[in-house]
Amino acid sequence: MKYPNLFAPLDLGHLTLPNRILMGSMHTGLEDKARDYDKLAAYFAERARGGVGLMVTGGIAPSIEGWLKPFGGRLTLPWHKPRHRKLTRAVHAEGGRICLQILHAGRYGYHPLSVAPSRIKSPITPFTPRALSARGVERTIGDFVHCAKLAREAGYDGVEVMGSEGYLINEFIAARTNRRTDAWGGDAARRMRFPVEIVRRTREAVGRDFIIIYRLSMLDLVEGGQDWDEVATLARAIEAAGASIINTGIGWHEARVPTIVTSVPRAGFAWVTHRLKGEVAIPLVATNRINMPDVAERILAGGEADMVSMARPLLADPAWANKAKAGRSERINTCIACNQACLDHVFQNRRASCLVNPRACHETELKIETAVVRKRIAVVGAGPAGMACAATLGERGHAVTLIDQAGEIGGQFNYAKQIPGKEEFRETLRYFRHRLQDVGVDVRLGQAADAASLRAGGYDEVVIATGITPRRVSFPGSDDPRVLGYLDVLARHHPVGERVAIIGAGGIGFDVAEFLVEHVPSPTTDVDRWTREWGVDKQLRQRGGLQPPAPEAPARQVWLLQRSEGRPGARLNKTTGWVHRATLKAKRVTMLGKVGYERFDDSGLHITIDGKPQVLPVDHVVVCAGQEPNRGLADELSPTGMKVHVIGGADVAAELDARRAIAQGTRVASEI
Repeated sequence: MKYPNLFAPLDLGHLTLPNRILMGSMHTGLEDKARDYDKLAAYFAERARGGVGLMVTGGIAPSIEGWLKPFGGRLTLPWHKPRHRKLTRAVHAEGGRICLQILHAGRYGYHPLSVAPSRIKSPITPFTPRALSARGVERTIGDFVHCAKLAREAGYDGVEVMGSEGYLINEFIAARTNRRTDAWGGDAARRMRFPVEIVRRTREAVGRDFIIIYRLSMLDLVEGGQDWDEVATLARAIEAAGASIINTGIGWHEARVPTIVTSVPRAGFAWVTHRLKGEVAIPLVATNRINMPDVAERILAGGEADMVSMARPLLADPAWANKAKAGRSERINTCIACNQACLDHVFQNRRASCLVNPRACHETELKIETAVVRKRIAVVGAGPAGMACAATLGERGHAVTLIDQAGEIGGQFNYAKQIPGKEEFRETLRYFRHRLQDVGVDVRLGQAADAASLRAGGYDEVVIATGITPRRVSFPGSDDPRVLGYLDVLARHHPVGERVAIIGAGGIGFDVAEFLVEHVPSPTTDVDRWTREWGVDKQLRQRGGLQPPAPEAPARQVWLLQRSEGRPGARLNKTTGWVHRATLKAKRVTMLGKVGYERFDDSGLHITIDGKPQVLPVDHVVVCAGQEPNRGLADELSPTGMKVHVIGGADVAAELDARRAIAQGTRVASEI
């Protein structure tokens, strides 16, 4: 077997897991309403069928006070059990195992009933929590225990007690948020009583033949967090209290260090779990940015952990485990850690999905079924929308020809993969190359399609996925050869001077800025270099694992400009935008809004801000000012009577959106 450690059984005493793969907890948006549990059951069943050893649900509150948001998912009453039995029965029917995560939001609760160890407001929610009384603490421990008992009655194989990421239990442990002077606060021993009592009393209530995973915050990444001795002491106490497994938690939601975005190196925090090895005898789980089998195998073979946790990678590919076990890892649809359709959706109170797998959490609605009538279909354009459409059409049994004038598939992904921190797009291109081949799509590269050849090709339908044309700007000097488009930089590798102005502060502008300020190779593939840049103390000598950031000097001096008012980058995605802004700030990029472009000449780019003139002494200007749909071929074909579908950037090009493009391409292909 190619990955012997990954697929070694794990004996937990009362049961043996078939492999070392834990599907980590992730909220999908389906947990909150009883009517959505059939969809949630289908979601978990598909991943159980895909070979995952053990799964954990999204966070379920043990009380109303513990809600993440009003009317969020909870398991507190007997009549909540039937909806949860739908999940456990679906998973067990596929031979899988599943645990319920008990999550009390604490001061992160987005509602006015939130509670915490002390009355200290979170910086990421608008509500100030009520401080729990001593009686309230006891009642809350009872809520956890009661929830675990109901979980057992609902058929779960165990529970995960959420003790990390800055939620209630983590708030009790850290002096940062626990200012109590009673038996539940003060020194470290009293602060840790809360989680230890939860685990101890839960074990007494559920018996020995029930899994208890404890999610331990091993690296808080906030000031006033735990030191390493406290982490290790708590781990030993949790083991003694009866936990079966300790899962790694990294960072609070308010931390200044990113922990799961694509710019975090693969397995960038496995060293933390490794540090705890030897302190406890129960299995330890490494987590965060483990997305391919070779990464997981390396962690396990090196003795850094006993299991690996993956959440988003199993959104991206529910058959991840089976493909790895069969030695077909090149067929895995790899999670690129973009967060655009999973976490960003959840924070917008939308159902989660996945950029590279739009069927995730939509298994009962977006079905890929064999076509009743098989057709000959041409797909023009092999960017994200075209690749997804052609592959889905081929999977359904249609005869598909994919045509692109470029020499390789991928479209805009071929530019994105060059951006520091976006190297994972290479994996998406690898996946689509294999998938297109497997489903028999005739891929014709280096070939321009025109209306005449498509009409003569005998196609039943044509899908136009020809993408976008970058928008130019016009001002005196904009035709100077030193004024470049972003494709000149990323596709044609035009030399760029040491001082650069970027016009346009959308997603592409930020990408180009990160490309220009970073030295090669990117620090996102080097854990030691990355931790230095972000100020993570790998020696764990400091509380919370923090030290002063030490970013490397930028490769160039860059100005990032936008016409509109407000902070550049304010419209970037919620869970990743702050990382991009922090990255460019660390690289001393000047970001300016409400800019007027007057002219470009030998002295530089002349601009105005609030009517006041400035000259930026730049060598080059790079234009990232949006794009227009490239739909000329569609317009030419439509009057001929051919059945034409327009998808991706050719349909809407207001902002390049691979999530929308892949979802649209898949959906259109599922309906033809």
